[in-house]
Amino acid sequence: MAEISRTVRIGSSHGLHARPAKLFAQAAKEAGMPVTVAKDSGKPVNAASILGVISLGVEQGDYVTLTVETDDESAGEKTLDALAELLTTDHDAA
Repeated sequence: MAEISRTVRIGSSHGLHARPAKLFAQAAKEAGMPVTVAKDSGKPVNAASILGVISLGVEQGDYVTLTVETDDESAGEKTLDALAELLTTDHDAA
């Protein structure tokens, strides 16, 4: 099983608070493969856990690293694409 990682910058103007964290955790859960997220060089947490994601204290402009474990590199890249788009979108914009 291979690990594929990607570092992205958070786009939501108020960081990963409850609403964007819920959207992200739900998408990670639906990915069907183990996904972790880590802030800077911190300890990775289960991306499918909303409490784990919120506990990172991620603010706008922070960088996080997403990692998936998969045997299907193409599916892993697609999962990272979708999750990265969620994280770079400003969910607080009107």
